Amino acid sequence: MTGGTGLVGQGVLVETLADARVSRVGVLGRRALEHADARVDDIVVAGFDHLASVADRLAPWDACFYCAGAPPLGTPEPHYRHVTLDLTLQVARAYAARNPRGRFLYVSGAKADPDSRIMPLRIKGETEAALQALPITTVMLRPGGIQPAHGERSPHAWMRPFYALAAPAMGLGVRAMPSLMTSTAHVGRAMLALAAMAQPPAVVENAAINRLGGGGLRAGADTRPR
Repeated sequence: MTGGTGLVGQGVLVETLADARVSRVGVLGRRALEHADARVDDIVVAGFDHLASVADRLAPWDACFYCAGAPPLGTPEPHYRHVTLDLTLQVARAYAARNPRGRFLYVSGAKADPDSRIMPLRIKGETEAALQALPITTVMLRPGGIQPAHGERSPHAWMRPFYALAAPAMGLGVRAMPSLMTSTAHVGRAMLALAAMAQPPAVVENAAINRLGGGGLRAGADTRPR
């Protein structure tokens, strides 16, 4: 997985380690998590465009949970494009080349569309299209607002007050507006369910994330241990 220090990635990691089927988690990032759980392997790189030094550690993995990204607010377009499109493809291509039978699950965003006039949505849409063209099974998750479910903190200090103030409303929103709001727990459990499916859907919108994350695996899912 990527983004283990980010708000979404923190929650996904909690849910992943809570799943008894999971025997090992490699966390690709620029610094080590040094997690207490022995199943977590730190795969430290200078950046996602410098993967050669860890190439032999990028396989074998059943799935890649891509949770990294730049905040859409306050990030200049060139940097947002580099982080969102270029670096994601660097990791996805390296993973696909070494795990042709694996699947790549990407945390995108609601309304992602390569034709959107809104910069973050357009670049997210372009990234989805590029990932879907890879010779590997890919799944695009499109969450709306995401509530921290396990006390996760944003790595961006300027965003923390917003989450602290909005936490009660976000919790209510997940229940009252399941098509618009979700939580880090639902995203994590949905990714696990999708990773275990023999034929996962190509795109998973917010409401489906909540169904998968709230109700476990759907009927017909592949539940073999990983």
